[in-house]
Amino acid sequence: MPEITLVEAIRQAMDEEMARDERVFIVGEDVGKRGGVFRATVGLFEKYGEERVIDSPLAELSIVGVGIGAALYGMRPICEIQFADFIYPAFNQIVSEAAKMCYRSNGEWTVPMVIRAPYGGGIGGGLYHSQSVEAFFAHVPGLKVVIPSNPYDAKGLLKSAVRDPNPVIFLEPKKGYRLIRGEVPDGEEILVSIGPARVSRQGSDLSLFAYGMMHYYALQAAQKAAEEGIDVEVVDLRTLYPVDRQAILASVRKTGKALIVHEDNLTGGYGAEIAATIAEAAFSDLDAPVRRLCGPDVPAVPFSHPMQEWFMPNPQKILQAIRELAAF
Repeated sequence: MPEITLVEAIRQAMDEEMARDERVFIVGEDVGKRGGVFRATVGLFEKYGEERVIDSPLAELSIVGVGIGAALYGMRPICEIQFADFIYPAFNQIVSEAAKMCYRSNGEWTVPMVIRAPYGGGIGGGLYHSQSVEAFFAHVPGLKVVIPSNPYDAKGLLKSAVRDPNPVIFLEPKKGYRLIRGEVPDGEEILVSIGPARVSRQGSDLSLFAYGMMHYYALQAAQKAAEEGIDVEVVDLRTLYPVDRQAILASVRKTGKALIVHEDNLTGGYGAEIAATIAEAAFSDLDAPVRRLCGPDVPAVPFSHPMQEWFMPNPQKILQAIRELAAF
């Protein structure tokens, strides 16, 4: 099988869905002739034209508003927010309109749209180009929140998101766009269901829960831990809402210990939801307190690379957290 990057898998998914369904279109800043700032849409403007790959003004509110209106009229929009940090002007549209439309219409209207956004640190982007926003949206019933960690899942989950009748927030770890590579079958239909988590590494000593870039780092840390005799089970959550509680609990009941890793701030971060799930339903199975390894409670990822390294979890920090939990 050919090995491709994360961003190539995302581009393939959009290309295949646009070829399959003429209702699918892309709208966002610089997605047309430029092919996007991360080159995720390169070549699609030339292939499908300006009516289906639409360069928008620098106005996230209008990007999402156009998407909602088009979705209500039967289209399948893919809205690109250039950086997740700039999604906040569209927050009301997403949370109060897209997420609530099916409920307020008693199922008569649906909003089948995808909102793609690169998120997270690791590229030296500083304050306005490094934020993690997943916890905001995972709190909202009516939205689905998806974060892939490898090319195969990125392609399969994005194709499923385009076909889903509900609005999907599809967050892409920008640090991994070209760093993360993986095998993806060529010429084969790939669909990955939204919802189920995946045990990416079997283990018996403790369970490590992560998603996106942190899952990529978690696998590296687990391999190093294995060389020290610590057998780590790694669970890739993939979908944050709805979350696969059964997979989480099954893993914890197997190992008796849980480590949750994400790069967003600790307080109010998504890891707290996983910790609460374990505490409520698997407390008696635990051999140690649930531990979280997250970004510190500072306003944003610093611009300088040394300070960025201080902020973000990495394989070395994850390995140390594994050692400490295994020794408890």
